[in-house]
Amino acid sequence: MMSEGKIQHNSYYQECLFYLHSYGTNLAIISFYMRHDCMREALLHLLNKQSPHEVFIEGIFVPSYKSGKLHMLENLLETIDPGLESWGIYLIAACKHLQKKNYYHILYELQQFMKDHVRAAMTCIRFFTHKAKSYTELGDKQKWLLKVKDHLKVYLQEVSRSSGRKKAVCTFRKKMTATDVSRHINTVELQMEVTKFLHRCESSGISQITSSALPTLFGNNHMKMDVACKVMLEGKNIEEGFGIAFRVLQDFQLEAAAVYSKVAKELVKQQKYSEIRLLLKCVNESGVAAKNDGDNIILNCLEEFKDIPSEDLDNLIQDMDSDENKVHLISQGQQADDGDLCASMETSTGLIIIPCYILFPSW
Repeated sequence: MMSEGKIQHNSYYQECLFYLHSYGTNLAIISFYMRHDCMREALLHLLNKQSPHEVFIEGIFVPSYKSGKLHMLENLLETIDPGLESWGIYLIAACKHLQKKNYYHILYELQQFMKDHVRAAMTCIRFFTHKAKSYTELGDKQKWLLKVKDHLKVYLQEVSRSSGRKKAVCTFRKKMTATDVSRHINTVELQMEVTKFLHRCESSGISQITSSALPTLFGNNHMKMDVACKVMLEGKNIEEGFGIAFRVLQDFQLEAAAVYSKVAKELVKQQKYSEIRLLLKCVNESGVAAKNDGDNIILNCLEEFKDIPSEDLDNLIQDMDSDENKVHLISQGQQADDGDLCASMETSTGLIIIPCYILFPSW
């Protein structure tokens, strides 16, 4: 094949161009340039004619990455316009095309070339979470979380540098406030802590909970709540993971009571009644629990208490704060075969013995 310089002086080449410019479409002209390795001419024609992004994708971008010439394309884009602003609509279209095709590695490479750090960080999050079935797998993919942090920190530095200058025109790179970026960095750091903890639990064989969907802090609030539950349930005891779970609940302002109740119900299913008492202790010592939060956690498990041993039920009753709630739990949950059986209840005035014929007048 002739070099670019030689072919442009070839009479047949010039004649083809004449007819293409006279009767052909912009896509046909650009495709002709690309077939003859005249990528620069193709790009300049695209700009001069202000062709739509579909022409760029079909005529230039797809042929470039399919033939392994993406770096050549990037170099030419930067040579023609170092700020890349002229190429903004085309680059965004290219990113959407790659995302639609699920070509995420090429997408990530392009986003780095564009210096679109926020979107590059989002792509790294996908690399971290995609198709992971366990936190053991996520533990091996933590390099992507480090890359997320790197991209966001670089973006913060750029925002800080440009804050004192006249605002630069930038229409295609994703923007985010410094506050939001800092919040996302905190999320990444907390996810790293969650990942290390759950990876260790799975590796040591402590973990017993399985789920069809692996929850991370990059999902919606329901998924974040699942993360908090998972951390508490998969440690060697509730207390081991409570600190991390509490931070998740606080950082994302989640419904803590709903999470604690869900954890307690799971502990009942596993017949780990002493762990429920440990959960109540952790909640009460957290510093943000309301007076009856512990009572409500127990009361929300009434349906699950059908087969609880009486000794364990009595222990939970003793852990409750409200005398009224204690009586309610006894009346709803106590199962007895003997009509004269008594239930003990620790009240604010001391230990009292309640004959079950008083609690259950139908006996």
